[in-house]
Order: sequence, then structure tokens, then C-alpha cells
Amino acid sequence: MTVEDLERDLKTGNLHSLYLLYGEEEYLLESCVKKIKKLFGELVNGINYIQIDDKNVNSLIDDIQTPAFGYSRKLIIVKEAGLFKKESKGKKRQETTTKKNTKTETMQDKIAKYLKGNFKDMQDAATIVFIEKEIENNELEKTINELGIVCNFEKLKPIQISKRIKAICSAYKVTIDDKTMQYFIETCGTSMLVLINEIRKLIEYVGENGTITTKDIDKLSIRELDSVIFDLTDSLGQKNIDKALTTLHELLYNKEPIQKILVTLYNHFRKLYLIMLAEKYNQNVAETLNLKPNQMFLITKYKKQTTYFKESELRMILEELIDLDYKTKQGLIDINIGLEAILCMI
Repeated sequence: MTVEDLERDLKTGNLHSLYLLYGEEEYLLESCVKKIKKLFGELVNGINYIQIDDKNVNSLIDDIQTPAFGYSRKLIIVKEAGLFKKESKGKKRQETTTKKNTKTETMQDKIAKYLKGNFKDMQDAATIVFIEKEIENNELEKTINELGIVCNFEKLKPIQISKRIKAICSAYKVTIDDKTMQYFIETCGTSMLVLINEIRKLIEYVGENGTITTKDIDKLSIRELDSVIFDLTDSLGQKNIDKALTTLHELLYNKEPIQKILVTLYNHFRKLYLIMLAEKYNQNVAETLNLKPNQMFLITKYKKQTTYFKESELRMILEELIDLDYKTKQGLIDINIGLEAILCMI
């Protein structure tokens, strides 16, 4: 089931008995979990609301079987219990021995077997929600796919983000055009949690019937570090060293850790170098950078910045940044001074 289908399902009040929700888009995932809780009704921890993680996952079946005293059903949230990995380290296993061979039954297999054999009875007694950041196919995943709802919360693509943010703006009678929306996403990133917090500030600032502009975004929004690094690199490519240094000083003034700036800057120039090599040898840029679907819009920006530098220059910059990291760890140079020196020599 897609995220949109799940949201529509919950909006109509259709609550299923078994869910597996996973993926990187945590905001939308948690939003759906909140809707499930709201549909379920009153929750009393330890009675009709049970929380399971990797520390008490072995008690899951017992919790399903235990009646919700005073309530008709119980809600069980199983969060990051490590049940959807091929090898779940640290989990207890139940060994069943026969005369001919010894077979190891994992906790995943045991839960899958229980759900298959008792799902009809369980439907009337409980709603179980498994939550994971990532999964690997195993017997438990297959079982939930057969009996319940499996939904992958992937990072949204810019067009999907734009649709959701515009819907929020529309609800408050605020306008934002497509070009400004693109700038908003490029400035603040693709995390829905961050974007919703930022758009709320902008909506409150422009007010009902207002229009959000790029100036408003520059004035109020907290810029993602990667976005600032793009600007810093533009300045370096255009040989505007003063502006590049000003950008660096602004990052430091805003309490951005210098080590994090160094790592992000190195990764950025490494991507530019890889793009240059990919184009030189006719390789797919997106595959070379291992970009996710929601990051494809960055290709044009990266390619533009490669035109500012020669291959030898990018290689030199990477070597200098690596050398700075080494010398800093050896106490041979101050990292701030070293990074400024590198920016000045580009």
C-alpha cells in the first residue's frame, strides 16, 4: 500500500489489525501512527496499549494472548525490534530438536507462525503495528504482507513535497508559486519535519491571503548545511573568495561545528569530482552518486558547479582537505585557519 492510500484509509476510519510501516520519511510515518492511535481510542499503557522494542520483543506473543482487561481490544506497537533482518543478532532463539536433525527457529519465524495460525482470533483482540527504519524480506514480512498492510515511507520526491506543502499553504489561504517552492526545497532540504516547521513560520509571517517570496525564505528559514555549501562552492567557483569566507564565518557564527563543515565540504567536492569522471567516461551520473529519487533535482546544480573547476583542481582540493583533517588530528594546525587557507587558495 502506498503512503497516500494508507492516509486515505485512515482518514475514512478504516483500521486494520496488522501493519508493517517502514522507511526514511519519519514524519509521515509517525503521523500515520498517531492517526492509528486516534482511531483506536482511549489508550492505557500496560493494559490496552503495549510498547515493544528489541529489549522485550520475546514477550510479543504473550502480550497478544493476554486479554486487555476492561477493554475489548489492545494496540501493540513494535518499534525497531530488529525482526525484519535476515540475521537478528542478540535475539533469543528457540531450538527444536528431532532425531534426524536440529532446526533453529528464529523469533521472526515463531511470530510469523503464530500470526498465521491465530490471525482470525487475533483480529478481534488486537491491532499490531510493526515500525522499522529498514527491512529485509523474511518470513515475518511475507506473513504481514499476506494478512495485513505493508507500507514503505520513502523520502518524498520534490514534486510530492511541493504538493503537500502547497496543500498546507492553501488551508491557511497563503500562496506560494512553483519557482519559490523549488527554492524553498533547495534551501531547507527534503525532510518533511523540517519543511513543515519552516512553512508554518512563513505562513504565520505573511498572514492570511499573503504570498511567500524567496526574500521571506531567506529572512526566516533555517538553511540546510548542504544548501549553504552549494552557495559557498558557487562563490569559490566564481573566484569570490571574500563571499566564500563570509559564508563560512556565518556558519560558524550560527554554531555549525567546524568538523561537520569540513566533512560536508569534502563530500561536496568529492561529488563534483565523481560527476566530472562520470561524464568523462560516459557513466550515469545518478548511479555514480548513488542518488535517491528525491535527490535527482540536485544533478543540474552539481553539473553546473563542475564547470567552475578543472579535474586537477578538484583533485587538489580533495587532497588538501584530507591533509587538513590529518594535520588537525595531529595537532599541527588549527582547523579554522587551515580551512580558511584552503578556501583562499582555490
